[in-house]
Amino acid sequence: SGASLIYDEIQIGESVYHKGFSSGIEDHSWDILRQNKVFLKSPITTPQGGGVKSLNVTIRKTMGLFANVRPCVSLHPFVTTKHPDLDVVIIRENEEDLYAGIEHRQTAQVTQALKLITHPGSERIIRYAFEYARIHGRKKVTCLCKDNIMKITDGLFHQIFKDVSKEYPEIEASHWIIDIGMAKMAVAPETFDVVVLPNLYGDILSDIAAEITGSVGIAGSSNIGEDFAMFEAIHGSAPTIAGQGIANPSGLLLGAVMMLNHLGQSDIASTIHNAWLKTLEDGFHTADIYTEGLSVEKCSTESFKQAVIDRLGQLPTTLDSVKYDCSRPIHVELAAFSEPKKEMVGVDVFLDYVGDKQVLGDSLSEVSDDDDIYLRVITNRGVKVWPDGCDDTFCTDHWRCRFVSRNGQSLAHPKILSLLQKIHDNGFDFIKLEMLYTFDGKPGYSLAQGE
Repeated sequence: SGASLIYDEIQIGESVYHKGFSSGIEDHSWDILRQNKVFLKSPITTPQGGGVKSLNVTIRKTMGLFANVRPCVSLHPFVTTKHPDLDVVIIRENEEDLYAGIEHRQTAQVTQALKLITHPGSERIIRYAFEYARIHGRKKVTCLCKDNIMKITDGLFHQIFKDVSKEYPEIEASHWIIDIGMAKMAVAPETFDVVVLPNLYGDILSDIAAEITGSVGIAGSSNIGEDFAMFEAIHGSAPTIAGQGIANPSGLLLGAVMMLNHLGQSDIASTIHNAWLKTLEDGFHTADIYTEGLSVEKCSTESFKQAVIDRLGQLPTTLDSVKYDCSRPIHVELAAFSEPKKEMVGVDVFLDYVGDKQVLGDSLSEVSDDDDIYLRVITNRGVKVWPDGCDDTFCTDHWRCRFVSRNGQSLAHPKILSLLQKIHDNGFDFIKLEMLYTFDGKPGYSLAQGE
């Protein structure tokens, strides 16, 4: 195509893990990535089990690639789909949420994962989504989250969405609860235009959107930060078909098209994309999108590649041709943040305990019989079991014991340390603490179910 590129090739992923590098990437490869700043990454395999971290996630977070952009467009009638009008862009927060990867085994029976949603991380991705919509002439931005249940974490994401949307009055803003939003994407994707989501939800929804275009194998994506950019196929690795010549290279190719446009080579990006569209129009399809009576040839990876090369310079005749214009990079400025007044009003003490909940409650009540702090509630798996818990509630060996200040007065850390010493002296094994704070007088913690 005449692309003006000088590139370095590095090996990352499974083969590097097997060399003994637990991160899946060698130091000199990091040096090359930092030097070049822009890279095209093929799907890589992370070994299952053994505590090995995902290198995909590591790269995104290390290099500050906060915005994952995944366009999903119907190619009807040349790729079979039930949704011929689908044209949606998924913009997924890329660095935090459950993908922060903070997990612990706390007792014999219970593990936990910490979901981290931050104010600057949420504001940055939401502003990026609205700026993307403005630059690309999109009319609507939809936020999907689960703030009816996760009122603090997802609630923060939704509140920031509402605040930022007021600065873009020309763009329609809407919100859906994530479960019904995903259902709507599956049956009526034309409802959406640009969708912005936290990390985990965005990962799931973007695969749904790509699959209902006809195949998850035909979507590319970009991962954008302030200083670096990574481009890739939307799909993960498929080691079971490696070397057989049957994989669809379209996702990686369209990732490369997005990269060329990012690098300012918009004419080349347009040429390749249009040749790819023309190839699909002419019926040259890999096995994942091959349809009897519609497709002309079931292509191998190599023959599909050659078919695209043969059509460089041609335009599709039925599908809309593309014309990239090297849109300006999106730079996000965060609004000034006002620090709230923070006061500690209690502590959740988590115990590893096997025994009767009434005995536990009575014992801890005596331990905390204090003028300043008292035991208000005990929960198991989030449900109140003391006082006045239901005898039918199933319990594990993991207990949250909530101690709060009397009359809501502020507490100091020495009071918490004294409480912990008493708990220890009475033979209880505390495994985790969560301090309870108010911010400008509003609780920064959720109530227990049934509290």
